[in-house]
Amino acid sequence: MFLFYIFMFFLGLIAGSFLNVVICRLETGETMVSGRSHCPRCGHILAWYDLVPVFSFLMLKGKCRYCGKPISIQYPMVEMATGILFLSIFNYQFSIFNEFSISNFQFLNSAFNFFYFLLSTFYFLFIISSLIIIFVYDLRHYIIPDKIVYPAIIVSVIYSLFENLNFGHWDLFGNWKLEIGNLITLFNPFIAAILTGAFFLSIVLITKGAGMGGGDVKIAFLMGLILGWPKVLAALFLAFTAGAIYGIILILMRKKTLKSKVPFGPFLVAGTLVALFWGGEIMRWYFGYLF
Repeated sequence: MFLFYIFMFFLGLIAGSFLNVVICRLETGETMVSGRSHCPRCGHILAWYDLVPVFSFLMLKGKCRYCGKPISIQYPMVEMATGILFLSIFNYQFSIFNEFSISNFQFLNSAFNFFYFLLSTFYFLFIISSLIIIFVYDLRHYIIPDKIVYPAIIVSVIYSLFENLNFGHWDLFGNWKLEIGNLITLFNPFIAAILTGAFFLSIVLITKGAGMGGGDVKIAFLMGLILGWPKVLAALFLAFTAGAIYGIILILMRKKTLKSKVPFGPFLVAGTLVALFWGGEIMRWYFGYLF
């Protein structure tokens, strides 16, 4: 198991390096999959040893090897965050599947369960990567990139249908019987997405775009698909609370005013990530505290 964890962490570091490329080249006209990486300050083409995730930044002491100008802290932070989240997703997925088996890896005895485990893991790795891009891009440009959020929504819709549909089973006579799964479970993520998106859309319409942007509506819809009900409530509670505290601190420090714009996307992403891992526990604690 230890080797699996090490592999997932380093896979996350490599993926984080690619996410940095996407963040920097998005909407610039540069291609994502070709073209040599270069210093954004001097334009010098970087060698492979300048691109080792995290380690190159540390070895170069945060400065370009060729022009000596500072390298943005964004690069190692995105790489480390992706590595930690990839590792967390693998551990989360394995723990869930392991709950339904008597011994470790027993679920691998079933070809379908193994396929579902891989599909589910890859889905969450894709979603994590999309959320990281949204987090950083909105923080830098105050824009939710449609090129990232729309594919994430489409993939989430497909995955939700696959995950919640009971496709059927073989009976004792060898005949395949097609069945429809629990409709409440099936429609849960879609209802959560519609309600959450509608809530944010109402804020946009009431405030005429001053209190919330259209991009936040898209993220809210995506949050509902990823988390379902009631986990999405935990994500919203965390996002609004953290956003309010951050805004108050900025106002007290006189860096922002009540009319200033603050990107809300990063708080929605952070709330989604926390709720993904601990949303159930948060909601049980909250309702237990109330009742």
